[in-house]
Amino acid sequence: MSDALPYDERPTDDTPVHTADLPPTPIRDRNIPATAWVEAPDSLTSLGDDLPDAPVAEYKRRIGPWILWRAGPASKGHARYWAAHEDDLDRAYTLRLFPDGSAEGTGPSGTVHERFRAWKEDLRDSEG
Repeated sequence: MSDALPYDERPTDDTPVHTADLPPTPIRDRNIPATAWVEAPDSLTSLGDDLPDAPVAEYKRRIGPWILWRAGPASKGHARYWAAHEDDLDRAYTLRLFPDGSAEGTGPSGTVHERFRAWKEDLRDSEG
């Protein structure tokens, strides 16, 4: 296994990947862009279009049946997370992060969250 690299120093791996091949845990040695995900819906490939520098979303991990991606920096910047159910990619939710650390997004429960952690917990606790 390679050493973990900071997310913004990981090389981009454009190798085509299918949903079943997205790993359950975070990848620490490379970034998989949404453009490499064969089944990527338009809502994901355009996730960062309205953010500064129009970042391409990168795969982060799975949370139960949810596939998690992020466009933009992990903190102190404009970013957006996107999660969709692995069996129904139209069941997608987003969370917007702002430079001051605040956030806004609705989770599967219908609750509007102002913290990333609470949004992730909503995904985790969802029955899928």
